[in-house]
Amino acid sequence: MNVLVVGATGATGRLLVSQLLNRGCHVKAVVRSAERLPETVRAHAHLTLIEADILALSETELAELVSDCSAVASCLGHNLTWKGLFGQPRRLVTDAVQRLCDAIQANHKTEPTRFALMNTSGNRNRDLAEPISFAETLIVGLIRLLLPPHSDNEHAADYLRTQVGQNHPAIEWAAVRPDSLVDRSDVTDYAIYPSPTRSAIFNAGETSRINVADLMARLITEEDLWEQWKGQMPIIYNQI
Repeated sequence: MNVLVVGATGATGRLLVSQLLNRGCHVKAVVRSAERLPETVRAHAHLTLIEADILALSETELAELVSDCSAVASCLGHNLTWKGLFGQPRRLVTDAVQRLCDAIQANHKTEPTRFALMNTSGNRNRDLAEPISFAETLIVGLIRLLLPPHSDNEHAADYLRTQVGQNHPAIEWAAVRPDSLVDRSDVTDYAIYPSPTRSAIFNAGETSRINVADLMARLITEEDLWEQWKGQMPIIYNQI
C-alpha cells in the first residue's frame, strides 16, 4: 500500500511514518526539511521524501503525488510559537486538506482513497450533536477567537464532514481526536470512542502521540477497523 503523509516531521507525524513503514507500507512524506527525520527512517527503502511546502505545490504536482496512493494522512499542525500560533498560514490544516482532497478527485480513481486526519478532542463532531456544557461552550468560543489553530482544526474536520461527507465516490475519511498529548516511547493500551467521555476543558484525558500514530496506521491498513470508523471522528484516550 502506498500512503502519502503530510506533517511527517512533526511530533506525531514522524511516529506515523515509522508505524506505516513497520507495517510494510510504501510512504511518501512531504517535509520541509528531511533532516528532521531520524536517519534510520530517512534511509528506509520504502520511504520517499519530498522536500516542499504542501501549500506551495501546484494542483498538478499534488495530483501526481496522490495518484498512486491508497491513503493520505495529515498530521499537520501549528508550531507552539508566536509565529506558529498567530502568523500565516492561519488555515494551514484546512487548506492542505481541501487541496489534497481536490488532488485525489482529479485522478478519477475507481476505488476511494482513505484520508486520515489528526484533529483534537476540543473539536466537536456536529454530526452527533455531542453535548457540551455552557461553561465549556464559552471557553471553547474564546479559544476559537483567540487561538487561530483551534479554528483551523475545526474547519479542517468540518470540510471532511460537510464537503466530502459520508458517501463520496473518491474519498473516505476519519478524523482522529486525541485528548491532551504526551510523549511515550512505546504503544500502550488505548480506548476509542465515537464521542468524548470526559470534558476536554475541565476533565481532560491523556493520549500519547505514539498511540495516535498507531491508531492512524491501523485505520489506514486494517480493513475492519476502517469500516468501523470511516466517516467518523473517533476519540482516543490512553487506558490507565
